[in-house]
Amino acid sequence: MREALATEVMETRVFVVDDHPIVRRGLVQLIEQDSDFKVCGEASSAEGALQNIPKLNPHLAIVDISLQGTSGIELLKRLKIEHPELPVLVISMHDESLYAERALRAGARGYIMKHEAITTLQTAIRRVVSGNIFLSERMTERLLEKATGRQTNPGPTGVESLSDRELEVFELIGRGHRTSEIARRLCLSVKTIETYRAKIKDKLHLRSGAELVQHAVSWVQGR
Repeated sequence: MREALATEVMETRVFVVDDHPIVRRGLVQLIEQDSDFKVCGEASSAEGALQNIPKLNPHLAIVDISLQGTSGIELLKRLKIEHPELPVLVISMHDESLYAERALRAGARGYIMKHEAITTLQTAIRRVVSGNIFLSERMTERLLEKATGRQTNPGPTGVESLSDRELEVFELIGRGHRTSEIARRLCLSVKTIETYRAKIKDKLHLRSGAELVQHAVSWVQGR
């Protein structure tokens, strides 16, 4: 009995947030290949995560960036406010060069691409749970260069200059969603989305809505 209790105490309880059921199930199975980890709960949305995390008290949350409704970035910001003690690891198909720093600013303790090996995921979980930050070597070097002033790039340009919400809207445009659909998906008004579209056009120096759509589609397809 004592041995069973000791094993239970040693397990790292993980909560997984991903809106694709098959991907989420596969991720759960990968995590639980390591006997030190136990998935204590799952959610397909930010709302589900915020509702269940307080009940299950996980040691770590693993969050995908792309979620229906409230995005992973917005979820990170909410978790940072409501559960500041909970470490969060982002696992995503999105390019770390564009999203990793945003995720860290929003409250994540690590960022890992979905194509990484299972051993890398296990290492990331252990490092984040222990209070450290996990990034790829390439991303770590990039952030260190930026912090020490050795980065030659004068500042964010193009898509990198967009805010978190603007980038989210831009990507949805590129995936073929109309303004009304984006508003419904993000739980915002059509007028608000139109304002974001105008800001995106201004930052990317685009002259029309058609040019914005074309640019967004090209960007999504080229990733």
